[in-house]
Amino acid sequence: MHSVDDIRLRGIVADRLEILQRAGVLQLPKVCTSIARVDDAQDTPRPTPREPAITPAEQHADAESLNSSPAAADSSGSNPAKRAGWQPVRPASLFDAATQSSPPDAPAITLEILQQQVAACTRCNELASTRTQTVFGVGNPNARLCFLGEAPGADEDRTGIPFVGRGGQLLTKIIEACRLKREDVYILNMIKCRPPGNRNPLPHELENCRGYLEQQLDLIRPECICCLGAVASQNLLGTTMSIGKLRRKIHSFRGAKVVCTYHPAFLLRSPSFKKETWEDMKFLMREMGVEL
Repeated sequence: MHSVDDIRLRGIVADRLEILQRAGVLQLPKVCTSIARVDDAQDTPRPTPREPAITPAEQHADAESLNSSPAAADSSGSNPAKRAGWQPVRPASLFDAATQSSPPDAPAITLEILQQQVAACTRCNELASTRTQTVFGVGNPNARLCFLGEAPGADEDRTGIPFVGRGGQLLTKIIEACRLKREDVYILNMIKCRPPGNRNPLPHELENCRGYLEQQLDLIRPECICCLGAVASQNLLGTTMSIGKLRRKIHSFRGAKVVCTYHPAFLLRSPSFKKETWEDMKFLMREMGVEL
């Protein structure tokens, strides 16, 4: 059995390795061996993987590539369009070393840790001071499909659960029409706090929450993401194209297929677009191998 501290440590190590890989570091001298040695204290000993020797010249070259790589130059997150096009390739020697002996529910536990960080977040002064609670996300932590909205509303702020108001009830009907259940998918928003008056999220609020969103998606690793509405679609993909032009196409975000459609709240105001949304969902389901 692994203790809670061991599981948390593995999650932290995996996050650090992810950050290094985004910066272009694909090989770490002697680091992976220390990760593997976490298991040495357990009852069942594990062989320590042997790292290839790295010369000082190679270490210098790695440092130079880190300092000059585009990913390192964009690490401040000031260019969401660049980040939206980034698709990670995780070498087994980096990622698997931290997760090879984790229990099957480790992704959910890691999401719980991230949820605690979100709950304590005060990056956006206005949102932190006016929210009732943060709205992290719900569903299957290993879901093939994620539904992504823009921000919580009043009902979500009250309950802490995304898409539970009238728009959420319509989303549930759409999910069920696709022969799925809410517990089969994962539902989340671009930002985790309700904007006052249900206004659209401001650019700095979207940017402040971007890291949380990306970590969620990295942990869930969905095959497909369905963006609900223009705000979620444009900001996830880093584009200014209208929702009409983004629909019925396959986009990409970090290796996941992305399909864009109308927001359920918009469909409540404009029911005539429900037919178009249903066509979008059939298009998405076909990409997932499901005929409706």
